[in-house]
Formats: sequence, structure tokens, C-alpha cells
Amino acid sequence: MTVSLYREEFSTKLSDIYPKTEIDSFFFILMDEFLNLKRINITLQPDFRIPYDIFILLQNALERLKNEEPIQYIIGNTEFYGFPFLVDENTLIPRPETEELVEWILLEVEKLESLKVGKPLNILDIGTGTGCIPISLAKNLPTAIISAIDVSSDALKIAKKNADLNNVEIEFIETDILKTNSLSKQFDIIISNPPYVRELEKVEIQNNVLQNEPHLALFVSDENPLIFYDKIADLAKKQLTKNGLLFFEINQYLGNETVKMLEKKGFKNIELRKDLFGNNRMIKAINS
Repeated sequence: MTVSLYREEFSTKLSDIYPKTEIDSFFFILMDEFLNLKRINITLQPDFRIPYDIFILLQNALERLKNEEPIQYIIGNTEFYGFPFLVDENTLIPRPETEELVEWILLEVEKLESLKVGKPLNILDIGTGTGCIPISLAKNLPTAIISAIDVSSDALKIAKKNADLNNVEIEFIETDILKTNSLSKQFDIIISNPPYVRELEKVEIQNNVLQNEPHLALFVSDENPLIFYDKIADLAKKQLTKNGLLFFEINQYLGNETVKMLEKKGFKNIELRKDLFGNNRMIKAINS
């Protein structure tokens, strides 16, 4: 079958599930992944014949898309902050909002006094998943000493592969942060994008996320939605250096509540920031 004919079939079979723009995006991603054909190649070579073995792979991908499986899981990778990352069903798919958090952290690092005297920064990411946050920081802060924690051994396997893929050194630690009473050392920066979606918000979650991404990394109870933030803030109070920075990615509906919690614990200069979509998404706080 030619590429042009397959594109017609592909679009027809997905038209009841996805908008056209998304179908086109899926198609070009799969062409690049399985045939190494860019969009321009497809335009210039509409009669390119798809080898049978590749056709079978494409049909399998099509069936998975019909079941609303994320394209990133189908091809096994994605891009975050300009770097390649492996993903699977044990890890959340990195989001653009988290790229904004990384950008904010890097801007704040430029202001840190410790950099001016040549001391390496000690950075900790809690709930690392794919490792996208610490790895992206490591790529941009080559002298920093960076550690990352996750409760999932399967997620950490992917994170370690991603560190190797991106040629950075990260200390990965498997532990349940809710059962952790102290950290291994003092840190200049602690970051976390922990589970924060309340059970009551499941109705807002798209099927491709709800049915495929790990609930362990997504959901918290309605009764105690700030459980991770509260615990991590307590640890940060003890183990951030003086004027050290705490960064959170947060539930957009709980921004004010998270700020108040941090104020009660004695953090200062707390800043709540919106993402590109206009939602309260990130918080920075300074240890007093």
C-alpha cells in the first residue's frame, strides 16, 4: 500500500475518535518513527510503498490508537525540553507545563549566590517518573549534583535508561516519600511534581490518560489532596539550605491552599505562577 492510500485509511478509521489535526499529527509521528519519512518526504513521495513488515506495525499502532492509547506509549518515546525520553505504562507522559517549571528553575538558578562562589548545587527531585525534570536540569547545569526519588521501581528503571540516553549522571533512589523522615543530605533546591489530581476530578481526565497512565502517579484522595505537598514541605524545611528553593507543580484548583500551607510552615517569598494555559500551576518558596 502507498503512503497516500494508507493516510486515507488511517484518517477514516480514527475520524470518529479524534479531531483531524490530531489524526494528522499521529500519522506523521508514525511515518517518522517506522519509515523515517518526514512530512516533506510524504508530500514529495505520495506513491512510496510501505513494506509489509512496517505495514503490520502501523496497523498495530492504529488499533492501539483506536483504543485511545497515547501515541507516546505506542512509539515508546517522547521529547521534553528538547531532549529524548523513553516512556512506558509505568511512567506519566511528560507535559508542557512541566517544561515551564524547568524553565523557571533554570532562571532562578542564575540568581543563586552559591553559583558565584563556585560551589556545586545539590538538587533533589521527588517523584521523578521518567526523570524528565532532573535530567533536563542536568543537561543545563553540568556541575550540579542531582538526585531523584520515586516509589516505583519500574519507573526508576525507565528514568535510569533516560539518564543514560541523555548522557547525564543522576543518583536515583527508590523510596516512599510519605514514609521518609529525613533525607540523605542538605539540598539547595528541592523540586516535586507529585500526584495531585483528586478523585472528584477524574471526570475531567481524558480517556487516553485515565485508561493508560499510572494512577499511582496521578491521583490523591479528596479528603487529603495536599498529602504529598505537606510531607515534602516538612522535609524541605529541615533539609533545604538557608534560602534554599522549593518548587512544586500543583493542582490548578488548589493554588491558594498550597500557598497557605507553605506560609504556615514558615516559608517566605512564596510565588504562585500560572502556566501558558492560564492555570495556577507552579509554586516557588524560599526556606527561611
